[in-house]
Amino acid sequence: MNMDLVALQIFKTVAEEGGITRAAARLHRVQSNITTRVRQLEDRLGAQLFLRHKRKLSLTPEGKVLLAYADQMLRLASEAQMAVRKGAPGGMLRIGTMESTAATRLPTVLSRYHRAYPEVRLELVTGTSGALLTKLANGDVEAAFVADPPHVERFDAQPAFSEELVLITPRSVAAIKTARQIGDRTVIAFGAGCTYRKRLEEWLRQADVGPARIMEFQSYHAIVACVASGTGVAIVPRSVLRVTSAERQVKLFPLPARIAKATTMLIWRKGHRSAALEALCEEVSKSVKSEG
Repeated sequence: MNMDLVALQIFKTVAEEGGITRAAARLHRVQSNITTRVRQLEDRLGAQLFLRHKRKLSLTPEGKVLLAYADQMLRLASEAQMAVRKGAPGGMLRIGTMESTAATRLPTVLSRYHRAYPEVRLELVTGTSGALLTKLANGDVEAAFVADPPHVERFDAQPAFSEELVLITPRSVAAIKTARQIGDRTVIAFGAGCTYRKRLEEWLRQADVGPARIMEFQSYHAIVACVASGTGVAIVPRSVLRVTSAERQVKLFPLPARIAKATTMLIWRKGHRSAALEALCEEVSKSVKSEG
């Protein structure tokens, strides 16, 4: 059975828009044509791809599987066209990244990348390292910038950026030298998939203490603001404090080297290759050399 790329693009657009009407408008096609192409694809595959709820469509489990493959096939088709026409990377490159990396490290790298390869459409997806590993495994992103990836042998990887993690506290707090001194305080952190949070929890655990409670936020701006207000303490990359100009709002304390020194890795599925990804690896290598 041949896979029709046009049908896959229509299917993908319907999935993204959640309905025939909006997909038709986006693709500049009549609704009847969209409906027919989706039904033909379902007949060809022998599977129902959408659940129909009045005017809203949602993917079936089979539809979700196909969408992951459709993303890859359409990206590779676009990249192949660009490679043949210009001999340069093209198509879409969807990258997962921790928020700290997106805010402090990637602007320079991606700016250079865009100037060198304007035909590549870059998409960023932010999340904790744990969440990004799941997205990478599911094919939702092609590569990801993460910290302390478990089972690194399952991926291809290269070092990207070196980070120094520091403890931040309200300005009213006296000097912090040991984990025991913050054992009764509230920890402000990202969700459970955050690698830096795990490092802080491990530091406390080794001192046989634990936080009074953990408050979870979704951005460093919120975390820093919460610490500055006196609510608790947090562990953050020093680079984030520079970018957010937050160093005057909180107190900074050094952490033991085993906690403080962190390497952000660029990882991707083992054996996977694409011209766009290889170009990104080259740009990241340049950044590593400039840091050194």
